[in-house]
Amino acid sequence: MGINRAAKGIVLVPTLLLGGAFLATAAWGPAAAAENKPLAIVVGCVLIGAGLLAQLMPEPEPETRSPEVRAGNEP
Repeated sequence: MGINRAAKGIVLVPTLLLGGAFLATAAWGPAAAAENKPLAIVVGCVLIGAGLLAQLMPEPEPETRSPEVRAGNEP
């Protein structure tokens, strides 16, 4: 099964939302969790990067049958 646009979108949206949530938590989170801010920044950046990287994956060319195969299968 090939990679298609819908699958890319299914990967992109959650990773961007979760990555943004982690980055927002790092920026506006409580001061008591200051030691976790670097971890939240790293996780957020990795998620956003993974979502964007999934968009760069090449889509396979659609399969086409050669004229010989079509001629052999048609009555």
